[in-house]
Amino acid sequence: MYGANLSNILSAHTHAVLDILAWIPYGVGHFALPAICSGFLFLFAAPGTTPVFARAFGYMSIAGVTIQLIFPCTPPWYEKLHGLEPAHYGMPGSPAGLRRVDELFGVDMYTTSFTTAPLPFGAFPSLHAGDAILEALFMQYCFPRFRPFFIFYSVWICWSTMYLNHHYAIDLVGGGIMAAIAYYISRTRFLPRPQLDKTTRWEYEYVEYGDRPRIYDEESAGAYYGTNADGNAYGSYGLGLLTHRRPGSSDSDEWTLGSSSSFDSLSRGDTLCGSSSSTPGILSPTTPNDDHVDVWSKVRIGAKDTDATEVYVAR
Repeated sequence: MYGANLSNILSAHTHAVLDILAWIPYGVGHFALPAICSGFLFLFAAPGTTPVFARAFGYMSIAGVTIQLIFPCTPPWYEKLHGLEPAHYGMPGSPAGLRRVDELFGVDMYTTSFTTAPLPFGAFPSLHAGDAILEALFMQYCFPRFRPFFIFYSVWICWSTMYLNHHYAIDLVGGGIMAAIAYYISRTRFLPRPQLDKTTRWEYEYVEYGDRPRIYDEESAGAYYGTNADGNAYGSYGLGLLTHRRPGSSDSDEWTLGSSSSFDSLSRGDTLCGSSSSTPGILSPTTPNDDHVDVWSKVRIGAKDTDATEVYVAR
């Protein structure tokens, strides 16, 4: 039920070459790849991707260790050494298949550390699988051309954990589920969207976050606006340099339409509010002229004989 048969099958036949192939992702990649992935995401992904990855990685690791402490589970090596004997924390751990790697290289990289580990029964969930799958999900999102390689690495490290007798299949499933949850929350709410035509972070002119829909602004010649994790709007012209006002804002973002005579009145010293004493720069939804167009209430064409071609657009 929990994958003991699969783990026993994969670990039944050992070889020095297989030991090395299993050691590379389990003993090296697991510790080096978080930093390597962070570096690649910082340099070549959208700005802001690395902090989101770091938070997802950290929260998932904290949750995984918490589960291991509250619900300790023995790995396959315990069953092979002690059978069904009840386990307790005073029992020594075991490097299992990593002992063969130490013997192969003639060094003590894992034997002592695993034997004296304070948490020898933290098999579920597998953070080896969880970390690798989370890294693969973030990397394939930012660099989809290399998706087959990221999938291959995830399968590779899952095989190595069972071959080295450190995890059952159910442990890998648990780690994968935790990675999927952390990635889904990050992608839908916080993760910047990659722009595949950009090579490095410095080529990005604007950033959109999560799966929130983009706002298409016809009035800005087809400009797009997105929102970041704080809900602030970003325009496609730059990283927040031109901000699109959101609906419900106290400052209006409507268009004011006026005829040529309305602008002639401005040249005589009148303001759009109707008198020169009005506050400069404040637009009013109405003007005192009969030939204005008010788009905030309803369109009205004044008594003056004004051609439609004389209507101008003012922001």
